[in-house]
Amino acid sequence: MFRIRKSADRGETHIGWLDSQHTFSFGDYFDPAHTHYRSLRVINDDRIAPGGGFGAHPHRDMEILTYVLSGGVAHRDNMGHESVIRPGQWQKMSAGRGVVHSEYNASDTDPLHLLQIWLVPDAKGLPPSYEEKEFPPAESEGKWRVVGTKDGRDGTIVIHQDAVLSAARVRPGDRFGYDLKPGRGAWLHVATGAVTVNGVSLAAGDAAAIEGEPRIDVVGVQPGEVLLFDLA
Repeated sequence: MFRIRKSADRGETHIGWLDSQHTFSFGDYFDPAHTHYRSLRVINDDRIAPGGGFGAHPHRDMEILTYVLSGGVAHRDNMGHESVIRPGQWQKMSAGRGVVHSEYNASDTDPLHLLQIWLVPDAKGLPPSYEEKEFPPAESEGKWRVVGTKDGRDGTIVIHQDAVLSAARVRPGDRFGYDLKPGRGAWLHVATGAVTVNGVSLAAGDAAAIEGEPRIDVVGVQPGEVLLFDLA
């Protein structure tokens, strides 16, 4: 099974300082055909105007990852963490029993572009936790670099779910693959650029749900970044 989710078909939120595209149902956008994929609940493609952002607000029982594509996001939470996340850096909050945080564009002059990703954890009421990770660009150029796992192996982000998150930086002509085990499902999201996946063309914002395919073959078409979620 190879099901395409086109960028133009995503839900949208526009509130002045925020332009957001929703891969799955979120906020006032609801589509019963696109509420989640396995444990993957949210992929929001957010563009935040200079000085704009989300004031302090709560979360609980969710694994929340933020990946900055351009600009910088200023984060503060009630666990005592305060930082600015830049392109190439990953941030993870395990909301668990509950956290309160804010996130703003760190610049008063430059726009911010980020992905916010939520996964449903495998247990409720976990202790809240926080991580920041940065992986050398060379480790993901033209190949998958695992960035998130349940056991935190190889220095990856710890995700409280049977999920493996991988990222790749793609250049035109790059060719690489991923072996998908029986019973697993993959969600491939094109963050920027363009690729073909098993011969199907995907551009920035497009995604594909993949099941029953033992091999996922990616070919770079335009420079960019691609994410892959391998899910139980």
